[in-house]
Amino acid sequence: MFEQTFKNIDDILFKDSGADSELDYIGQTSWIMFLRYLDELELDKADEAELEGREYAYILDPEFRWSAWAMPKDDAGKLDHHVALTGKDLVEFVDTKLFPYMASFKERTDNAQTIEYKIGEIFSELKNKIQSGYGLREILELADALPFRSHTDKHELSHLYESKIKNMGNAGRNGGQYYTPRPLIRAMIAVTNPVIGEKVYDGAVGSAGFLCESYDYIKANMAQNVDNLRTLQQSTFYGKEKKNLAYVIGIMNMILHGIEAPNIIHTNTLGENIRDIQEKDRYDVILANPPFGGKERKEVQQNFDIKTGETAFLFMQHFIKSLKAGGRGAVVIKNTFLSNTDNASVTLRKYLLESCNLHTVLDMPSGTFLGAGVKTVVLFFNKGEPTKKTWFYQLNPGRNMGKTNSLNDKDLEEFVELQASITSTSSVTGGPETERSWNVSVSELAEDTYDFSPKNPNTPEETPLRSPSEILEEMETLDKQTQEILGLVRGLV
Repeated sequence: MFEQTFKNIDDILFKDSGADSELDYIGQTSWIMFLRYLDELELDKADEAELEGREYAYILDPEFRWSAWAMPKDDAGKLDHHVALTGKDLVEFVDTKLFPYMASFKERTDNAQTIEYKIGEIFSELKNKIQSGYGLREILELADALPFRSHTDKHELSHLYESKIKNMGNAGRNGGQYYTPRPLIRAMIAVTNPVIGEKVYDGAVGSAGFLCESYDYIKANMAQNVDNLRTLQQSTFYGKEKKNLAYVIGIMNMILHGIEAPNIIHTNTLGENIRDIQEKDRYDVILANPPFGGKERKEVQQNFDIKTGETAFLFMQHFIKSLKAGGRGAVVIKNTFLSNTDNASVTLRKYLLESCNLHTVLDMPSGTFLGAGVKTVVLFFNKGEPTKKTWFYQLNPGRNMGKTNSLNDKDLEEFVELQASITSTSSVTGGPETERSWNVSVSELAEDTYDFSPKNPNTPEETPLRSPSEILEEMETLDKQTQEILGLVRGLV
């Protein structure tokens, strides 16, 4: 039922002249689903208040509640067509009244932990792109049929929403920046092992995949009691996101995973001066996949000790500074981070190796990130002690990565299993040596470059490629042999 509903909504959006791509589809679906969720949330809270003998103060004014403008119903519980807006009237109401009213919540609070903050941010940044009021009416009716109250319903909806995010990433263009393969995220979480009571942070939150998967992981491994559930909801997950659409998608994804008011702030993370980060601003676990290939302006670079236009390198400085002493980080980054010879790259590598124990590097195969066209590694590090030895693992699923051959959990099983053997050992001993894994001692690195690029010394030797002259020489020899054989055959005839 749920899957068909999503497909029907996409079909309507496809026919509408205002929605042009998968990015538009998920953006438009998100604001409608958010308002549908908000309606259920208010009904739940009103019921709770009634049971406790108190009156509930609704967040939204009567005119802007779902039951008033989206789905006014008659006594039989059916859509009241005499009252319900449709066509041009519906679009006009949404564009000129609903969105401005919702956006006004931004002026009422700056507390990111409130639902009011989320309302104001979402409707300040998005706009309605659905131009057909009749199409919008159909979508509202489909959304109204989606149940949001039970845990089972939310779980299924969250899986469908994740599928939409994945499709958006597969669509290429700038959609790929919002989607990190979930099997990779789960492997990164397994290695960092966040637990209840710790703070988990992603400064480039995108669709909030790291925070949603961390929520599932921590919840599954904690004692199920009221205090832990409250901690999980209110003071465990934190994020920042610059892009408008990504912010909305991330909020909606976390809500569907069960986090009522996600602590995601809509801001440019790199606009923060890292010298102002204090102990209260730091986190126990950082999981992130910062944007590939972005460039930041000179004024933004002034917020960092190591000046560079490379966005991911600025994020790395932010993450190291934002980790508590003893905190764990896992960050996806271009593999050129390990070998670039410019001053900023060398200085940053040295800074990471001296301030953190870079205990593991996971070398990812090409095609891991659909549409991105870059080779990546995952850096696993603990803050507070210098690196002595780093364990490298070269992931090789045995097939070319692509839309129909995407990364799966089984691909990463060996890595997670082998990596677990080094988490309890010192930084001196490194990890297990196999055909896919090896260790590198920092003391052996060239001090002028700190070149740390993956060079697997344990790969079985392959027959070296022959030079062009060797190939030509063999061709001449074979040609002579052929002529001799033909001469013998003619003599016999």
